[in-house]
Amino acid sequence: MSGIRLGRDSFHTYEEGIKREWIIGNGIGGYASSTVIGAGARTYHGLLVAAPPDSPGRVLLLSSLDEEISLNEEIYPLATHKYPGTVYPEGFTYLTKFILAPAPLWVYQPGDFTVKKKIFMVHNSNTTCILYEVRCRKEGALLRISPLVNARSFHGTTRSGDLSFSQKAETDGTKLESSNGFTFWLSSNLQYHADPKWYYNFEYDIEKDRGLAFREDNFNPGYFESKLKMGTSYFFIAASTENISSLTLEKAEELYTREVYRQNLFAFNSRLTEPFALKLLRATDPFIVKHPLTGEKTIIAGYPWFSDWGRDVMISFPGLVLIPRRFEDAKSILKNFSSNCRRGLIPNNFPAFGGEPVYNTVDASLWFIHSLSRYFAYTEDLLFLSDIWGTVEDIIDNYSKGTDFGIGMDSDYLIRQGPQLTWMDAKVNDIPVTPRAGKACEINALWYNALRTACRLGDLLGRDTSSYETLAAGVASNFERVFWNPENNCLHDIVSEDKAGNQIKDSSIRPNQIFAVSLPYTMLSPEKEKAIVDRVEKDLLTPFGLRTLSLDDPSYIGLYRGGSESRDSAYHNGTVWPWLLGPYVKAYRKVHNYSKKSLEDMRALLQGFDSHLETAGIGTISEVFDGDFPHSPGGCIAQAWSVAEILRAYVEDVLGIKP
Repeated sequence: MSGIRLGRDSFHTYEEGIKREWIIGNGIGGYASSTVIGAGARTYHGLLVAAPPDSPGRVLLLSSLDEEISLNEEIYPLATHKYPGTVYPEGFTYLTKFILAPAPLWVYQPGDFTVKKKIFMVHNSNTTCILYEVRCRKEGALLRISPLVNARSFHGTTRSGDLSFSQKAETDGTKLESSNGFTFWLSSNLQYHADPKWYYNFEYDIEKDRGLAFREDNFNPGYFESKLKMGTSYFFIAASTENISSLTLEKAEELYTREVYRQNLFAFNSRLTEPFALKLLRATDPFIVKHPLTGEKTIIAGYPWFSDWGRDVMISFPGLVLIPRRFEDAKSILKNFSSNCRRGLIPNNFPAFGGEPVYNTVDASLWFIHSLSRYFAYTEDLLFLSDIWGTVEDIIDNYSKGTDFGIGMDSDYLIRQGPQLTWMDAKVNDIPVTPRAGKACEINALWYNALRTACRLGDLLGRDTSSYETLAAGVASNFERVFWNPENNCLHDIVSEDKAGNQIKDSSIRPNQIFAVSLPYTMLSPEKEKAIVDRVEKDLLTPFGLRTLSLDDPSYIGLYRGGSESRDSAYHNGTVWPWLLGPYVKAYRKVHNYSKKSLEDMRALLQGFDSHLETAGIGTISEVFDGDFPHSPGGCIAQAWSVAEILRAYVEDVLGIKP
């Protein structure tokens, strides 16, 4: 599978080094992540961030490893940390290469030594392994590795007085128990020496910039040590919530080979061969995880801090599981959300990666029907369609009659909803920034698409779909009248009523209207669809996605920066979202009659992300970008629907590989 290689110029300073981050997952919601220089810059960074089945969320257990080689009086530290007013040590000065292919690999060259380090996670296990290959050209050198551990929510920070550890040390590792109830093991083929102490005042610069808690202490239970022989020596260190005291170097290397094979098989099964597509394909894997309660598969919305969100899952679904041909996972995901459907509503999210579902979304259910349709297009699995058909009926029945959160169909057949139920759901001090209560243009585009989709799929199952035909015709007869904005030659974003019953039409130019062109079933004339795409291109298009509000709007905010209030205010008021390029590319190709020029234009647009794969989250795509040039990335370093829609659009709409 295609890899990414960075040289010294990518991390020649601490400031440059922390701008590039890496992340790998374990298939059950846990992960390992840090910066390419090994310095923790977020509370979310750690070499083992576990997702224990009995925990309300992810837990940081192994923060980092401090490696150093000593020879006579000379000490070569490979670690990098930020403390108040200083960076110490500066191990990144010895770093010459960082390679992501398929696991993260670092090459250090301190003095007469070459150290190669690679990190991987054991699939379906809260276990991280670090493999070392150390080449020594002088006698008498000593390798020492000191683990820094914690036992806290990955959202928080710890001070030494908050937590204590007990340990049961052996020559090849130790069992650690924290005062807040977490047990985990460290194991190695280096000799372990218990020497407990706290390290104080680590600073996380990215959290500081975000206005969050940024200083903490980490515990060092002891150190692993070995003399180095002339030539090449091999070592490992592993951290796990499982008892790994019997783990050997040979077994660790076998686990690495197994993980590489799993990833290569995943790439082979996708049938993709084009280099850029393969790079994007690799980025999809960490998002697919096993749900801790149901045992079915789900999709993590974004790393490092999100869990599984219904809307994100359904939008990401085609790109993350259908393009890679992970059809059993696809079926499991649909089954998981179908079984949790209540009053026609697919869950908005499962809090803390395993809590009770929350249902406050209007669009997740409509995206569910779209995802089911795409699954059937790829598989023609009529039996599964029949099994899950009841959920489709439940969604349409409840939306047409009315369900929770003010979601329901008006006399004009259009769907209305209460505030903060669409994907633009940010709030500041519990006040929605873009409430969007009323009738939203994309919700009604999705509603029509869901009805027409249900007609087609229901006919295949031999069901009576005449009522859906009637509803769809009613939507089509009113959509243009209600939403068309002749002044801007595009759609109104929201249509609502004031307390006196007067109709209010929001003419803000936002990207939501693109779905009225991109979805499989649409209602507008070709001329009006072309006008929408032209307007979106003129006001919203950037190299990394669509702005959420026109530059010309007085409410536009061009920078996604600062504390949570500042960031949430900008989130849907100008900030760029990469995932919106997926529907944009589909709509652009459509209204340009699938011309050769439109193909090459969209190929160039999507391939522009190739350079982004070497910045921010290495090998993946960020959640958002600034609306203002130069469109710096922000938010999550790895966002499911960003990766999914860029991959889907590239494969289906550019490469032309589709069912």
